[in-house]
Amino acid sequence: MALTETNALVLQGGGALGAYQAGAFTALNEAGFSFDWIAGISIGAINAALICGNRKEDRVAALETFWTRITANLPVHAPVWAPLGRRAFSEFAAAEVTMVGAPGFFRPRMPAAFWPFGPAPALSIYDTTPLADTLNALVDFEYLNEAGPRLCVGATDVETGNFTYFDSRSTRIDARHIMASGALPPGFPPVEIDGRYYWDGGLVSNTPLQYVMEQAEGDDPLCVFQVDLFNARGGLPTDLIEVQQREKDIRYSSRTRLTTDRYRQLHTLGTAAERLAAKLPDALKDDPDLAVLRHAGPPCPVTLVHLIHRKQGFEGSGKDYEFSRQSMSDHWSAGSADVERTLSHTSWKTRRVGADGLHVFDLGTTETQGNQS
Repeated sequence: MALTETNALVLQGGGALGAYQAGAFTALNEAGFSFDWIAGISIGAINAALICGNRKEDRVAALETFWTRITANLPVHAPVWAPLGRRAFSEFAAAEVTMVGAPGFFRPRMPAAFWPFGPAPALSIYDTTPLADTLNALVDFEYLNEAGPRLCVGATDVETGNFTYFDSRSTRIDARHIMASGALPPGFPPVEIDGRYYWDGGLVSNTPLQYVMEQAEGDDPLCVFQVDLFNARGGLPTDLIEVQQREKDIRYSSRTRLTTDRYRQLHTLGTAAERLAAKLPDALKDDPDLAVLRHAGPPCPVTLVHLIHRKQGFEGSGKDYEFSRQSMSDHWSAGSADVERTLSHTSWKTRRVGADGLHVFDLGTTETQGNQS
C-alpha cells in the first residue's frame, strides 16, 4: 500500500526574484503536485496567497496575472542581448522602479509626505495601497480560509521585534496579513493588525522553513519543496555591484542549510532516544526527560527539496526590485527549468517515500551536480 505523503511549499522573500517561485510552482503543478501546506515570507507570502486563494485550475493564471501586472511599466523583450547591454538594462530598470514604483504593487509618496513637521509624517518611501487592491482582486480570501491549502505567513512585530506567524489554521487571513509579511522598511509602511504593527518577516528570518519543521505533525511522510531566492553560497565579488549582490545573498539566505543541518541532527537525536527507550525497563520508559529527547525532531520522515535561485549574469545590485518584464520572464523560466531538472534526476526518481530521517535533495542546477544527502 502506497504511503500518503504531505506536500509543503516553502517560499522565501526576495522581491522581484519571486517570479522564480512562480515558475517553479507552475512546473510542479504541471507535474501533478498538489500542496497541502504553503508557507511564505514577503514576496513568498504574496505568491503563497495567490496559490492558496484560488482553486487548483486557476492558480497559475492568478500568478501570471499578478506578475504581468506589476511588470507592465517595463515590458521590454529583446531577442538577443550582449552581456553588458543586458546588465545595463537591468540596472536602468531597477533605477526606474525606484522612481515610479511598480503598477498594482507600490507607488512613490508625494514629497510633501516627508515634511517632518506635518501632522502625520510618512513612515515609508512608497505607498502600498495598490497592492491591497491587487490582492483583493486576485485572491479569494473566503476560499483561502475555508477550502484552500493551509497558509502560513511570517511578519515582524515593530515594537517587540518578535517574529509572528499568521496561520490559516488559527487566524482568518486577509490582505493585511500578506502585506504585513512583505512590509520591508523603509520602502514599505508597517501594517496594523488588531492594534499591533508589523514589518517584513525577513527582518528576522527570510525563510519559513523552521516554522514548517516545528509544526510538522502526524506519522505521514512530509515532502517540503523549499524555493529560495538568495543563494548562501557564492564566489568572491569582483566589483562593487557584485559586492552589493553578495551582501544581499548572505543576509537574506537566512542560512537555510544551517537550519537543514540542525533538523538532521535533531532527527538523529530523536531516533537514538527511541532506540534507547526500547532498551529501558518499563519503569523508565515514561520518564519526562526521555520524552523530550524522543520528540526532539519532526515526528515524521521528511524529504526536503532545495530549489535555489542562482545568480544570473544580467542581475545587478537592485535585482530584488528590478521589475522589468524581461527579467521576470527570465526568472520564471529559471524556476521552471530547475524543477524539471530536479524531477528528472535519477536520485529523485529512485527515492523511497517514507524512508526514516531527513533526506535532502539539491538537484535543481548543474552547479550542484546532483547533491543528495
